[in-house]
Amino acid sequence: MNEPDVVVERGDVREGAYRRRVTEVYVRSFAADFVAFSKDPEKLADAFEHMLLLDRFYVAFVDGVPAGLASLTQGDETLFAPRWPEIRRHLGLVRGLLAYTVIRSWFMRPTDDARAGRGEIGFVATEPAYQGRGVATVLLRRLVSLPGYDEFVLEDIKDTNSAALHVYQKVGFTLYKRRKVRMARRVGFSELMSMRLARSAEKSAAH
Repeated sequence: MNEPDVVVERGDVREGAYRRRVTEVYVRSFAADFVAFSKDPEKLADAFEHMLLLDRFYVAFVDGVPAGLASLTQGDETLFAPRWPEIRRHLGLVRGLLAYTVIRSWFMRPTDDARAGRGEIGFVATEPAYQGRGVATVLLRRLVSLPGYDEFVLEDIKDTNSAALHVYQKVGFTLYKRRKVRMARRVGFSELMSMRLARSAEKSAAH
């Protein structure tokens, strides 16, 4: 299968026109993780639109439409800048506080091995209409070709997410860690798996 004609850009390049669309891709793709906050994707997009630091996301465009995204950070960089009043306004006091707390405690902490030159890729997502067309493959290949990194990692992938694991292996990632999660079977998986891709010194320094 030929890969689609995909244009990959850092998220802030078209920020004015596409912030909302990028946020919608994000919340639709991870809706199952947000059900405790709201089951309404539009309400979630209203609450989260302000907080994405788009210079740390890359967006795959197909025919000018955001079709996929992934984040890329290193060291102590974070992806979000949540504002409590904005989240509370859209999700209410109780659910808003839960969302704000979870975002800050789960999604804004660097990993234990975080350092400069170690690129952590996360929130890899493809819009349903474009799934199975190679969008994520093109996007990931662009990310791992960026200069200035000697290693890329994908952390905490559910072992049941066989489609994602297949794509990551196709791009060149290999498994390096498994982590058992207590009571994970209750939510449909057994382990969290982490993968990495090492770069040669020549490639990581190239421009």
